[in-house]
Amino acid sequence: MILCVRFRLEPMHEAMLPRLVDLLGEFTPVVEAAPPGALLADVGGALRYFGRGPAELAAGIRVRALALHGVDCVIGAGPNPMLARMAARDARPGITLVVDDPAAFLRARPVVLLDGVGRATARTLCGYGLDSVGRVADAPLAVLQRLVGAKTGRELWERARGIDRTPVVPNAAARSAAAERAFPHDETDRAEHRRALLSLATELGARLRTEGQACRSLAVTVRYADRTTTTRSRALPEPTAHSAALTTLAYAVHDSLGLQRARVRGIALRAEGLTDAEGAAHQLSFDPTDEKARRIETVADRARARFGPRAILPGSLAA
Repeated sequence: MILCVRFRLEPMHEAMLPRLVDLLGEFTPVVEAAPPGALLADVGGALRYFGRGPAELAAGIRVRALALHGVDCVIGAGPNPMLARMAARDARPGITLVVDDPAAFLRARPVVLLDGVGRATARTLCGYGLDSVGRVADAPLAVLQRLVGAKTGRELWERARGIDRTPVVPNAAARSAAAERAFPHDETDRAEHRRALLSLATELGARLRTEGQACRSLAVTVRYADRTTTTRSRALPEPTAHSAALTTLAYAVHDSLGLQRARVRGIALRAEGLTDAEGAAHQLSFDPTDEKARRIETVADRARARFGPRAILPGSLAA
C-alpha cells in the first residue's frame, strides 16, 4: 500500500520538506520526496507492524504533522504510486481517500488525468472517442499502440487498468532545492531584498556543489505583508551551481516583478530541474574574472566544509 501525502505548504515554506520526510521516516523507511510539497511512502510493512489500516496510519501522520510542524495535509492511499497520487488530488483535509477498487475508481475519469497523458495524447485519444479511462481500458491493446505508439500504448493500457510498476525510491535525488529568508519586519528597502537574494543564492549554490548537482532554472517567491505571494521562474543559460550565476538570475527575476515600495515579509529561492553536475555542459569562457571567481568558490567551499557555513561570506553579508 502506498500513501501520497500532500502537505499544504506555502511557497515560502518549501524548505520544511526534509523535516517532513523525517516525520514519515518514523513510520516507514521507504519515503520518496516529490517537491514542492508531496511525499510518497510505501507503508506495506508499517501496516503489518502497527496493526493499523491505511486510513488509521494516515490519521497518525496528519496529527504528528500538525502537532510538530503546524502543517496540515491531504492523504491518498492506493496499491501503487499512480493511484495514491490521484486519490490525494481528490482527498479532503481530515479525510484519507483509500482506493480499494482501482477499476471503479478510474473508470469514469477523464483520460487526461492518467499519468503520462499530456494534452497532445489526450486530443488524439478523444478524437477516437477514448475520452474516459474506462473506454481506454476496454480498447484493444493493438488499437492503442497504433494510435500513440507501441511503448506509450502499452503503458497507457496498463495504467487505465490501475497498473503502475513505478517503485517508491527512498533517498532519491531531489528534483529541486529551496531556501528562504524571513524579514524581522515588513521590508520595503530594495537593497535588503537583494541582500536576502544574495544570501539565498550563496546558500543554494554551496549546497548544490556539495551534493554534486546543478540546476536548470530558478524560482523566486516573494511573500507580502497581507500573506499573498508572487512566484516567478526563469531558466538559466546552462545548468550550473555557480553562486554568481544563480545570484545574477535571482536579481533579474526579482527586478522583473517591478516591486514599488512593496511591504515584503519574506523571500524564497528554489533551484529547479536538478541534474548531475558531472553531466552538465559548461560553455568555456575566456573571461579571466569568471575563472577566478570559480577558483575562489572552490577554495571557499573547502573552508566552509572545515570551519562551518559562515566561514566565508560575500562582503555585503558579513556585517
